[in-house]
Amino acid sequence: MDKPLLHLVFGGTVSDPQGTDFIDPDDLDIIGIFPNNNSATKAWRGASQARVDEANVKYVIVHLHRMLDPDHPAEFLERRGES
Repeated sequence: MDKPLLHLVFGGTVSDPQGTDFIDPDDLDIIGIFPNNNSATKAWRGASQARVDEANVKYVIVHLHRMLDPDHPAEFLERRGES
């Protein structure tokens, strides 16, 4: 069985909507950790759309699997169909 490709979804108020400088890290909205990109994207989309009227609130997906095992990026791309 393949290892899950863990993804973290979180958001908060940013100083610039085009960047990722979160103003108050203590006030981040942690949505959760997800086993694959599809479920993370679904959670990210739901959280982002719920706050769409707040221009300085941004949600992001962090590919934890790339941080946890940086020596094997080709394996991750292959499993996602990007090789």
